[in-house]
Amino acid sequence: MRKLVVAAVICSMVGGAGMALATNGDNLMGIGPVSRGMGGVGIAAPQDSLTAIFNNPAALGACPCGEKSESIFGATIFDPTVTGRITMPTPMGPVTTENTSGGQAYIIPAVGVTMAINEMWRMGVGAYGVSGLGTDYRDKGWDLDGDPSNGYEGDLYTRLEIMKFAGMVSCQVAESLSLGAALHGSYNNLDLEQGGSHDYGVGGQIGVLLNLGTVAIGASYTTPQKATHQKVFDLDGDGTQDDLSLEAPASYGVGVAVTPTEKTLIEVDATYLDWAAAEGYEDFDWDSQWVFAIGAQLQATDKVAVRCGFNYGENPVKEHNGWNPSATKSVQGKDVPMFGYEMLRIIGFPAIVESHATVGVSYQVAEDMSLHLGYMHAFENTVSETSAGGPMAITLESDLEEDSYSFSMAWAF
Repeated sequence: MRKLVVAAVICSMVGGAGMALATNGDNLMGIGPVSRGMGGVGIAAPQDSLTAIFNNPAALGACPCGEKSESIFGATIFDPTVTGRITMPTPMGPVTTENTSGGQAYIIPAVGVTMAINEMWRMGVGAYGVSGLGTDYRDKGWDLDGDPSNGYEGDLYTRLEIMKFAGMVSCQVAESLSLGAALHGSYNNLDLEQGGSHDYGVGGQIGVLLNLGTVAIGASYTTPQKATHQKVFDLDGDGTQDDLSLEAPASYGVGVAVTPTEKTLIEVDATYLDWAAAEGYEDFDWDSQWVFAIGAQLQATDKVAVRCGFNYGENPVKEHNGWNPSATKSVQGKDVPMFGYEMLRIIGFPAIVESHATVGVSYQVAEDMSLHLGYMHAFENTVSETSAGGPMAITLESDLEEDSYSFSMAWAF
């Protein structure tokens, strides 16, 4: 019980931190340097408690710490590079304005504790930044008011941050089969330059793990998790701040891990993120997304393990070519000016990166203590769309490239 109290206190200490742009849609690509160093895998063979807590509750007993309890504290420094361009018609011809988003680096915390109840049952708790995105074009002359003729006076600023808290149990129902379930709570904050509007969400996760020795197969399902941000922005321009609901999508994942030698691990995961059925993301016309990840780990020496990985998920933000700048778009019962709607999609929330390369390393400092480092690079991707109007058309475009640096410390006890 004392261990659980300590874990809960640690989790509450990091609950207020936030993040900006993410990697698979607006979801982070794995939690902690171990998973991120392997491309975000961990459904079938998690190599630390953070990975198991995030990917598959059934795998709590499959971590290398074995029957011991394990606590981990980690953080990720997230460094996106975002550039937006708007091309507007003028009497002298099209004019393009380019700006780079401010707010270049963000710190994302993660804490996890797992412990054995008995030979059959294991439990865990965790708190981690799981999702977020946004851009900062304040003082750049861009806004979301939807009137292209006004010179874009004002600011364009968007920030979504989601911190998740999880409590879970796993049960070893047979020698090779374990089942797990988790209860998730989340803190969600959305700011569209009108001040942050926060809400709390509740969801769950279930998982299964089949361990056949040199091959392990895992699967997990995470429920949608809805938050309603009250009075966050005047969507329809009637002078009243409107509410906007955003729902973290349902997630379906499966992974297969192979250990061809005692010192080598290879895992392949596939995850389906159902953005197209999630409230808010459906309104802003996101496609559902398959994410494929592969990661490898080599135990180079008794104390050093090295990792690499690759992760790919097709950009979920649809390109709308031929939209009418003078029209409106219905969003959750509000008639939003089409120009502002497309600005928010393409310039405000460009969650568009697709390909990620990762590396990582761990060092066993002592018998019960280890250090972990991970690095991820998301290669630049571009989204671009042009309105109707021929020579009077408007073009909106964003580029996104990301780097992240993760570290954690783990103690087995």
